Amino acid sequence: MREIYELSEPDRVSFGTVGEVGERVFLLQARQGQQVVTLKLEKTQVSTLCHVLGRLLRGLDGPGELPPGGTDLEPFVLPDLVVRALQLGYDGVRDRVVLLCADTDTGEEPYDVAEESEDSEGSVVRLAMSREQAMALAIRGTELVESGRPSCPRCGYPLDPRGHVCPKLNGNAPPRI
Repeated sequence: MREIYELSEPDRVSFGTVGEVGERVFLLQARQGQQVVTLKLEKTQVSTLCHVLGRLLRGLDGPGELPPGGTDLEPFVLPDLVVRALQLGYDGVRDRVVLLCADTDTGEEPYDVAEESEDSEGSVVRLAMSREQAMALAIRGTELVESGRPSCPRCGYPLDPRGHVCPKLNGNAPPRI
């Protein structure tokens, strides 16, 4: 059975991590009233989402004052959703940046929550943020991604202090760094 989380006026939206650098779990957490939704993402998803958010926001009027930086995650037991598919858009009528997160990737473009029935598999989170919340989210996510391990100059994957087998070299030679 499909579970749909709808946060149309979230009070708080933030990225956070759990664990040590190199073994971190990236999380997106949103609160609307008493409802708190925690989503697990991959580091590359966070990085790409922040990049695309920045590009989207550059095309809009500048946001107002950014919300105060709440960077701590609220307590949770397990994430509500492991994100497999992301979609980002802008609702000009409501002046909201809309993020759709699904735990299944149907491969269909674009993903339409309205067409899904309750019998569909997986869950979806629809998060409609203000431009200010979206900008603060992009800044926070970028800070978290950049605070991790450095990237390999050839493949872009994080360098592991225990060794790195670069896919660009097919494992035939050690990377020259």
